[in-house]
Amino acid sequence: MEKLMEIAKKVSDKVEIYSLEQITDSISFENAKLKDVDSKLQSGFSLRIMKDRKMGFAFTKNLVDRDEFLQNALNSLKGGAEANFDLPLTKNLPELDTYNSSIETLTNTEIVDECNRICDILAPKTSGQVNIYAGRVINRIRLINSNGTDLSTDISYYYTYTSIMYPGGYSSISRETIYKKFEETPDDCLNYILNTYNKSVKEINPKGGKMKVLFLPETMYVLIWRVLSATSGKSIYEKQSPIANKLGARIFDKKLTIYNDSLNDKMPGARSFDDEGTLCQHLPIVEDGILKNFYYDLHYANKLNTKPTGHGFRSAVWGGDSITIKPAPSLNHLYIKPGDKSFEELIRSIDRGIVAAGALGAHSGNIPNGDFSIGLNPALYVENGEIVGFVKDSMAAGNIYEVMKNVLDVENTLYPATMGTFPAVLFGNVSVATKS
Repeated sequence: MEKLMEIAKKVSDKVEIYSLEQITDSISFENAKLKDVDSKLQSGFSLRIMKDRKMGFAFTKNLVDRDEFLQNALNSLKGGAEANFDLPLTKNLPELDTYNSSIETLTNTEIVDECNRICDILAPKTSGQVNIYAGRVINRIRLINSNGTDLSTDISYYYTYTSIMYPGGYSSISRETIYKKFEETPDDCLNYILNTYNKSVKEINPKGGKMKVLFLPETMYVLIWRVLSATSGKSIYEKQSPIANKLGARIFDKKLTIYNDSLNDKMPGARSFDDEGTLCQHLPIVEDGILKNFYYDLHYANKLNTKPTGHGFRSAVWGGDSITIKPAPSLNHLYIKPGDKSFEELIRSIDRGIVAAGALGAHSGNIPNGDFSIGLNPALYVENGEIVGFVKDSMAAGNIYEVMKNVLDVENTLYPATMGTFPAVLFGNVSVATKS
């Protein structure tokens, strides 16, 4: 990387080089039996250069031919992408606990044994199909730039994703766990999956209408996706956000606090710097229902004449090879503040309503405007404080600026899920459509 930096600086005004090495081992079980074992070692480099206020970008899997790699970035300057921001000089980072060395010696055999243990607990107690995905991930990241920044971090993950499938479809009750090292999936997680599934195996067909809807951690991303869109510096600059002029105003119920905390190293994946080398920070987005901040990368902070917030990451909504992706505003460490009710208490508080346990078509609706219209996959029907069955072919629809102003209660526990770490949230008066 140093040699590439040396030759790139001779033909560019500013240079940034990012590298990622990733080791993954993944195990899958289908119907309580081992299906697949997969191991990968991937590495790559991406290069951003700036010359005459234009951006050039290229990526490669190796640095065998640095001259050709650099020439690819120079050629991309012809695209005319504007780049008028400075690269940061970042030093004196906070020390974070992001890596557990025991992950190095974790074997596929040990992961398979853990999956078998889970199957032995769940399979005899349910008629549903037990599926498990588990594995380990090691990320080694380094970033250098022509301003003198030289940053690196190692990150370790061990995860399980356990589900029980309903017959005749792809809907399931599921839950994910994620740690920095190997840990057994806790009993309360397995009991939640087992008990929730077993209470809901009966198919029922209730009437639709306005009702209480409990969004589980696994489906909160449907609503959060719209929040991310509205508070991104990109949306603010492009005038696509309906809340661009509402900083300091109450946009949601006071029970909702949403924040991004890259520095929280109690959870795996904490970061002291983003993928542009900017120092990360704790950033409240919505606090007690009040809009507090937007988030920016270097490019959009410069466009809007404000400071970057340390949220320039090489990530896409549904993943992808980060080496091939340019940094953009992204909240990769998102949380919702927990409340004071257990899952069981939330269920008991529902006289008539739906548990949104899975979602289809989360992209449907006008995302920048906050609209959503999703298939519930599955929907669990609750009556008089008890789960009485699951509902096929049901939908929920609304706008987050209406739905999220009517929060009845928030669960007291956080769980890793798509787009962040969330509790279940109970909303009132949500539109639900069923076959009836």
